[in-house]
Amino acid sequence: MPNKPPRRTGHVIYRESLSPVLEIFRVAPEKGTKFPAYHSGQYIALSRENCKLTKRIETDDGEKRYEYDMDDHGNIRLGKVTHSYSIASAPYETKAHGYLEFYVGLEVVVRELPGRLTESLFQVDPKGDNKLHYVDRITGGFTLEERAAGIKNVVMVGTGTGLAPFVSMLKQLHFDALHGTASEARYTLFHANRTAPELGYHKELMAIEAAQRVDFAYVPSVSRPSPRDEKDHRLGKGRANNILRMILGMTTKEEDQPKADPPPAEDRSRPVRSVTPPVLPEHHPKDELLEKMNPATTVILTCGNPLVMDDVRYIAETNKYRFEKEDW
Repeated sequence: MPNKPPRRTGHVIYRESLSPVLEIFRVAPEKGTKFPAYHSGQYIALSRENCKLTKRIETDDGEKRYEYDMDDHGNIRLGKVTHSYSIASAPYETKAHGYLEFYVGLEVVVRELPGRLTESLFQVDPKGDNKLHYVDRITGGFTLEERAAGIKNVVMVGTGTGLAPFVSMLKQLHFDALHGTASEARYTLFHANRTAPELGYHKELMAIEAAQRVDFAYVPSVSRPSPRDEKDHRLGKGRANNILRMILGMTTKEEDQPKADPPPAEDRSRPVRSVTPPVLPEHHPKDELLEKMNPATTVILTCGNPLVMDDVRYIAETNKYRFEKEDW
């Protein structure tokens, strides 16, 4: 039986807030140690001790959801929570600088209140309470070596923080090309988030695209565009799956679905958000992207929101693409 990897104590050394619910942070390893070697697309288990605990309940109608775990005095129980996160740094960055980088969204549990591990992560102070535990093992099969070996065209679809494995891959591909090992494959990344400030690594990905050391098309989009976003012609509009649907001549997911029944009376006061129609950035016309998406030579990789990943699977299968997704 293999030895269980040790649990170590690292420290958060850097935090960058992209919005109240999204951030990038870096973790240094336990003193006197290094993080294990890894491939882009892999993940590591992180934990904190002072997390709000939850429990899963099942309602009378069979719905499963999480609620806070309360003690006898009505207080939320606190304790250790462990969760695995895809690594956003590239292996060459960790080798050179020692840290691992993560792109994380604030998890919402119940009543639109945050909880579990991410709330504790968002309270970390790099100059104070900065301890973060981790399992000294990096693992996972969502790598280009395993999911895209020998493939000519690689299409990546990331929603929200599902960008993390893809940005690691692309940074490493760019670095390798700069040092004489250029990939022969062509890469297209569709990344969508709610707003432009939440498009993590946007400038870095634009720079990788502009350099063209890697044959790479970056297609960013926002699902809740501001007036300023509407004027940015290098920014797409709409959800990532609907952008992909539009390129392939399909209707949006929402148009495909039957109209839902009216919400219960108690929910009718909540605003109903309209879905932003898909629009491509002007510098990436549909025909150019389609040319990199021949089903016979293409794999579609996706990571992010489970419902969006399910729709990307449907899109891929409908159009006879090979499909791969990140699974924990």
